[in-house]
Amino acid sequence: MGGSSPHYTPLSKTTVTTGGIKRSKLYPLALLTILCSLSYLFGAWHNASPTVNCFTSNATTVEPEPEPNQSNVPQKLDFTTHHTAENDVALSGDVVKAFPPCDFKYTEYTPCEDQERSLRFDRSRLIYRERHCPEKKELLKCRIPAPHGYQNPFKWPLSRDLAWYANVPHKELTVEKAVQNWIRFEGDRFRFPGGGTMFPNGADAYIDDIGKLINLRDGSIRTAIDTGCGVASWGAYLLSRNVVTMSFAPRDTHEAQVQFALERGVPALIGVIASKRLPYPSRAFDMAHCSRCLIPWGQHDGAYLMEVDRVLRPGGYWILSGPPINWKKYWRGWERTMDDLNAEQMQIENVTRSLCWNKLVERSDISIWQKPLNHLSCKKSKKSSLFCPVQDPDKAWYTALETCLTPLPEVSDAGEVAGGEVEKWPRRLRAVPPRISRGSVDGVTPEIFHKDTELWRKRVAYYKNINNQLGKAGRYRNVLDMNAFLGGFAASLVQDPLWVMNIVPVEAKANTLGAIYERGLVGTYQSWCEAMSTYPRTYDLIHADSVFSLYQDRCEIEDIMLEMDRILRPEGGLIIRDDVDVLLKVKRIADALSWDSRIVDHEDGPLEREKLLFGVKLYWTAPAQS
Repeated sequence: MGGSSPHYTPLSKTTVTTGGIKRSKLYPLALLTILCSLSYLFGAWHNASPTVNCFTSNATTVEPEPEPNQSNVPQKLDFTTHHTAENDVALSGDVVKAFPPCDFKYTEYTPCEDQERSLRFDRSRLIYRERHCPEKKELLKCRIPAPHGYQNPFKWPLSRDLAWYANVPHKELTVEKAVQNWIRFEGDRFRFPGGGTMFPNGADAYIDDIGKLINLRDGSIRTAIDTGCGVASWGAYLLSRNVVTMSFAPRDTHEAQVQFALERGVPALIGVIASKRLPYPSRAFDMAHCSRCLIPWGQHDGAYLMEVDRVLRPGGYWILSGPPINWKKYWRGWERTMDDLNAEQMQIENVTRSLCWNKLVERSDISIWQKPLNHLSCKKSKKSSLFCPVQDPDKAWYTALETCLTPLPEVSDAGEVAGGEVEKWPRRLRAVPPRISRGSVDGVTPEIFHKDTELWRKRVAYYKNINNQLGKAGRYRNVLDMNAFLGGFAASLVQDPLWVMNIVPVEAKANTLGAIYERGLVGTYQSWCEAMSTYPRTYDLIHADSVFSLYQDRCEIEDIMLEMDRILRPEGGLIIRDDVDVLLKVKRIADALSWDSRIVDHEDGPLEREKLLFGVKLYWTAPAQS
């Protein structure tokens, strides 16, 4: 399917007598039979791999391996990495003219958080640091280069503590945050000691302190969000406790803090709480955290804390350390007056009371509040005027913040968890999410959920057979699923030392991101007609299931693929599933982008119209700068 038919050579007529074939004619007939057989075998071989081109690369070799019960034999790509500090490769002069390399100044280009463009927007409430994407005429039609000397990141868990300087050549934080022990520069690399402004003894010790106040070990807390994350040490060290954290911070004067987090192999996005909702569904996180994140929680009628409340699960925790907590001890060092700090804390306390949160504890530098399991008593306490009018609490793509309380789903008694109780981790991963069991996800039933889970087990096993590196611990760390549906792809990889950013496109038929979070996975909303809020070279592997069919007639395939190229690391892998006609167009653009790629059959065989493209982004960098 998608290739040419076998070519047969026209055969000359053969004369046959009624008395049989004369002996003199046996030799031509035998020769003719041999030629027909050879022609048939050649045609069958040619048609067995109609869309696969042989190609050579210093990053990829081909090793054919038979597939069981497959008439069409897919060929394996070697996805192993090759580039370390010792073998820098300069920019090749042999580039496709259609998509040339961009100028070196774009090595860290984030289109929707461009610092020059941001200056056109309102500076109040940090609106200028929100997403502001380029217009279509401003889109770059070139490939973002890696910095000269770029090399493969350290493998997890070593990457938690080390990153190559050449990959993120910024020393600003080593000076600005030297006292807080965020990051150190050591020759050709950075070291992350795990320190933070409010945890001088390291993130591990700080998390242990939190663990003495709430239970971080029993599986009830699985998903967390860290606002103003710095280099994401809090999220990095929570991973050893089976807690996965969505860390975010704006692109600001602390250059490259989110980029450092991603280089370490920790989930993170560029983001800010300003005038728009965070790109996450309601009731997503078991725990929210702010450690001296400098967000004015009590200002703007409490809008920022109301947004935290929206994304926090019923019974979830909000943790605050740093000003104004324990201000009586630290006010001189913070260079603020006692009255100022006391007023700030009272503002926060008033907002949390209006949200019906319960303050569990304030001990030393840490305060913890808990969101109620439901709003039954809150509505009875004459606070119903604070609740938002009818709205979609999961709508969060360019959606304005509101200064009202997002109502939880209705319950019948005070002990019931609004929206349904989630299982503890790891049972949560395989259990039917409450949103699905209660019928609140359009078109998705528990039966569909179970079938999808089994389907992705089968598909991921097939992927690993073709890309044997997918099954090797440490080859991939940061993984992106561009159209995640129910998170089945991520769930099938959960035992591997990697994390998956599950994307639910805003154009998708069903909003399933809330169900993904109820499984204990993380992700975000995204329109692939725009750039993602992340740095170049974020992901080691990109998975795209029916993405290009979804965006037909919405935006250009080449612009989506240029964005994929921007956020994929050199020698990163790609798995793209789509209809064969769409995938042939994708293949042509992949060749123009100098991706090493081939199309193989669907896991159910060659008769399926859906095909798969496996690829590797080749290693190249910007040239050395004088």
